[in-house]
Amino acid sequence: MSDALPSFRARLDRFGVILSGLCLIHCVAGVFLVGVLGIGGGVLLDPDWHRWGLALALVIGALTIGLGALRHGRFLPLMVGSTGLALMGGALAVGHGDEEVVLTVIGVVLVAAAHLINIRTNSCNS
Repeated sequence: MSDALPSFRARLDRFGVILSGLCLIHCVAGVFLVGVLGIGGGVLLDPDWHRWGLALALVIGALTIGLGALRHGRFLPLMVGSTGLALMGGALAVGHGDEEVVLTVIGVVLVAAAHLINIRTNSCNS
């Protein structure tokens, strides 16, 4: 049973990386489809995608990166992930446009990096 929680957190970290990648694809595809081809703006630019994505990223980040930092005592993943989540939140505040894309892309890359650092830190301490 003692291995169940770390294994679950590792799976959630991996899911966090996948979710970050999907967010990045959504962002880049949205820019391309809406900006270049002029299609899909109603669906791809709906702010609910970003709100729900940020909410999910916050929950997964708190469960994995936050608890991981408490477990292994290294706060680099927490600092990197928190910065990424803050940038993603900032992207919601600026509205659609270049600033939103830049903040979102940098944010999701940082969150994915934080999950990867957390996975590596947790595996080194096991």
